[in-house]
Amino acid sequence: MKQLLLSVLACLLVASCQEQARFQYFEYSGRLHTPYHIKYEYKEPLDDEIRAELDRFYHLFNAFDSTSVVSHINRNEDLRVADSTFVHLFHTAQMVAELTDGAYDITCAPLVNLWGFGFEDGDSVVTQQHIDSVKQFVGYQKIHLADGRIVKDDPRVMLNCSSIADGTVCDMVADRFDRLGIQNYMVEFGGEIVAKGINPRGEHWRLGINRPVDDSTGFNQQLETIIHLYPSGIDPAKVSNNGRRGMATSGNYRNFYVKDGKKYAHTIDPREGRPVQRDVLSATIIAPTGGLADACATACMVLGTEGAKLLKEKLPMIDYFLICGDSTGYVTVESAGFGKYKVK
Repeated sequence: MKQLLLSVLACLLVASCQEQARFQYFEYSGRLHTPYHIKYEYKEPLDDEIRAELDRFYHLFNAFDSTSVVSHINRNEDLRVADSTFVHLFHTAQMVAELTDGAYDITCAPLVNLWGFGFEDGDSVVTQQHIDSVKQFVGYQKIHLADGRIVKDDPRVMLNCSSIADGTVCDMVADRFDRLGIQNYMVEFGGEIVAKGINPRGEHWRLGINRPVDDSTGFNQQLETIIHLYPSGIDPAKVSNNGRRGMATSGNYRNFYVKDGKKYAHTIDPREGRPVQRDVLSATIIAPTGGLADACATACMVLGTEGAKLLKEKLPMIDYFLICGDSTGYVTVESAGFGKYKVK
């Protein structure tokens, strides 16, 4: 009997080892409107599953696609919202808008278009009269979600989700991985990241924060600091949101144009109706989700350093790392909790 028991245990051990051996790290990379790079540990490649999430993402939020959900909403053709991801994005955006008194606002689409950063061509010359006219139908208070439908106070209200969408698509792929029981992955889309577990070297995922060097090509990648989302001594399994974290960086050093010798950056303050440059050159946020990190990073660019501090007080689950301009070049400002993420 003892020999039989040992044989059974040996068979179970071999089967377990064989099962574990089948797991390996796979990569999936490409480019949509921006490059993306995904790594994950699983027993087989998941190209079709990942592609399905990217397609669903574009169907929901691509304002350049006339058939997308957001395009139908903007044209008032179909205001029904059935997808839970869209609902979650909308509620997250509205929450951040309220906490920032409208400094962050996804109804700023008409202003983004006016200044030439959106899905419609902007005006060659933008006057205060143009701004005041457009601001009449901009404002997060003018749109609501009730009984599965978008309700607008003014039919001219339009949505631009680009300030939260890249972080959201990271969440969408991560959600798919979580449903499959995947423990280790890193999803990067346009610089926004959601990560969980460890990398192929058995270490926590290491992520770089770039210096804010003006470069619309994206080829200049000088690192300011390196972080990991799970500091030494912290078990990722005990972190909220199923052991995963999101990171997003927003800055005016990539998406800008120069006209008549003046630089116009894509960070627009919906309250003022025009591009702004506060003291913050780039803002990096760590949060429980990629979507929340993405929205808060944009908000901090509009709010500036003092506003970022206030936002942290209202959302204690986030941490920030700001690169701010001063007379000597730039300085870094970080929340009290950010230091634990830095790679020493």
